[in-house]
Amino acid sequence: MPGPSSRGWRITLIVTGVIVVVLATIYLACRRDLDSINKKLAAGSHIYRTRHGSVEFTTWGNGPAVLLVHGAAGGYGRGVLIARAFGGANFRWIAPSRFGYFGTPLPPDTSTTAQADAFADLLDGLGIHRVAIVAMSGGVPPSLQFALRHLERTSALVLLSSAHYTPLTAAQQHLPTPASLYSAIYSSDLPYRVLSKVARPSLETIFDVKPAPQPAMTSAESKFLARMVDMFEPVTRRKDGLRNETAAIDPQTLYPLKQITQPTLVIHSRDDGINLFACGEYTAQYITGARFWFPGTGGHLLLGHHAEVQALVNSFLLEHARL
Repeated sequence: MPGPSSRGWRITLIVTGVIVVVLATIYLACRRDLDSINKKLAAGSHIYRTRHGSVEFTTWGNGPAVLLVHGAAGGYGRGVLIARAFGGANFRWIAPSRFGYFGTPLPPDTSTTAQADAFADLLDGLGIHRVAIVAMSGGVPPSLQFALRHLERTSALVLLSSAHYTPLTAAQQHLPTPASLYSAIYSSDLPYRVLSKVARPSLETIFDVKPAPQPAMTSAESKFLARMVDMFEPVTRRKDGLRNETAAIDPQTLYPLKQITQPTLVIHSRDDGINLFACGEYTAQYITGARFWFPGTGGHLLLGHHAEVQALVNSFLLEHARL
C-alpha cells in the first residue's frame, strides 16, 4: 500500500501535469490567434521602396489625398481606424506604417525629418503631388517636418493629441501606465494576449481611458476603443517603433513652427494623460493662424467627442484639402 508521502507526490504530479496542459493549450491558442492577425495585416498592406527603406502602407477611397499618420504603438491598421473614426468618405486616404512598425523597418536615419522624406517618396510612387495630413499623437512630429520640408506639397494639417517634440519634452508626462509595465508588456506577445482575454478592462488604462467619459461614450466610440485594444497586437512588432519615438525630441531636430503657413487645425483634450495639453497649446500658438479646439474631457482618444471631432475634421478637410 502506498503511504501518505507517495499519494502526495502523485497528487502533485497530477496537478503539475494539468497546469502544464492548460498553459500549453493557452499558448497554442494564442499562437494561432497571433498567426492569424499577422496574416491579415500582411494581406491588407503594400510595400513601397523609398530612399529610406521599405514603407508599408494601405490606401482607399476617392477624392483629395489625405495622408493619415498614426501615433505610437501603431501601424497602418491603426491609421485606418483613426481615419474612419475622425475622417470621412470624401477623400483618398493613404495610411503608412511609420519607421519601426510592422512592414516598415527602422532605417539607418530614423529621424522625423527622414520619416517626412520617406512619406514624400511614397507619395511620389503613388503619383500624388499634394496632400492634406491628419496626424495623431506620435504621428504629429514627422507630419510637422513634412509641412516644413515639403510646403508646396501640403494643403492642410489636422493635428490630434500631439506628442512631445523639440523643444517640448516628456519630463512632466503623467502616463496612465508605469513605464516598467509597458516594458513587461512588450517583452512578449503572450502577456498582452492573455490580458486581453481575462482582464480586458485593465488594458484600457494604457490608452488613457478615464472613468468620467465612459458613460458618455457612444456605441461607435465603444467599438473604436475595443478595436484600439485589439490592434495593439502583436505587441512585439511595435517594439522598434516605440524605441524610436524619442526621435521627436532629439535636440538636434528643430521644428520652426512659425514657418508653417498651411491651414492647420489642432485638437487636444485638456485632460490628455499621455501627451500634455501644453503640446497642443504650444503647437496652436506658434503655427500662424492655426485653429485650436480643446475639449475639457475625453483623454488622449477624445472619447465622448468623436462626433464633434469628426464634424470639425471633415469640414476643415473639405474646405482646405485639394486635388
